[in-house]
Amino acid sequence: MSKGKKIGMYLFLIIFSLLSIFPLYYMVCAATNMSVDVIRGKLIPGTYFLENYKTLIANQNLYRALWNSFRNSAVLTVLCLLICSLAGYGFEIYHTKAKDIVFTILLTAMMVPFAAIMIPMFRMFSRLKMVNTMAAFMLPSISTPFMIMMFRQASRSFPRRIIIEAARMDGLSEIGIFFRMFIPTMKSTYSAALIITFMNAWNNYMWPKIILQTNESITMPMLVSNLLSGYTVDYGMLMLGVLICTIPTAIVFFFFQKSFTEGITGAVK
Repeated sequence: MSKGKKIGMYLFLIIFSLLSIFPLYYMVCAATNMSVDVIRGKLIPGTYFLENYKTLIANQNLYRALWNSFRNSAVLTVLCLLICSLAGYGFEIYHTKAKDIVFTILLTAMMVPFAAIMIPMFRMFSRLKMVNTMAAFMLPSISTPFMIMMFRQASRSFPRRIIIEAARMDGLSEIGIFFRMFIPTMKSTYSAALIITFMNAWNNYMWPKIILQTNESITMPMLVSNLLSGYTVDYGMLMLGVLICTIPTAIVFFFFQKSFTEGITGAVK
């Protein structure tokens, strides 16, 4: 590669890196300035962070929202990974034509928009007296066709003829093979699935807004929405709420990012 092409490539990467970082930088600047400075478009960090934070916790139940979002997202992520990986593993390892038909029917569910089934699900959970419960929040997302498909595709790279047969000869049960052989081998796939599931659960707004109707059930996306509901909006406080809402998902992504690409690549082979 010539020197001119290298310089052009680096300039291109620098420009797009700055464009990618700018939204986060803007959130930090806005969260540390007064609302009037945010409206004026000030792009320099200020000294109003503590005032915005005090106003935020005085007007909204921030710690409750953080706890609810973390608890709901963590529990949903663990259950979703367990159920979807079991399903994907079963569809691939114990492969039959009948299972292919069931899997095809399952994939058609991806074509149905969630908004189309939201009201029927709410009526169903209302009749079951499950409104304002964690179960009602989690059940629609605890097993998704996309995650099952992802784990099934990843299972194709699992050396089943070597590992499974050897494990069976050693007397390991089928469920033991899954937990002691499959899960440790597919760590990268689990990492990628964890990031996707946790971020979707954390950022979910519409379904929690419908099914969780008490102030004690508030989540971070619902809190940010509340900051926009008044006659006047304190943009400094609003951007601080958005920044706090963004940090947990960013931490999860950066912690598992090394395995994310490998897991996604293995799932689409």
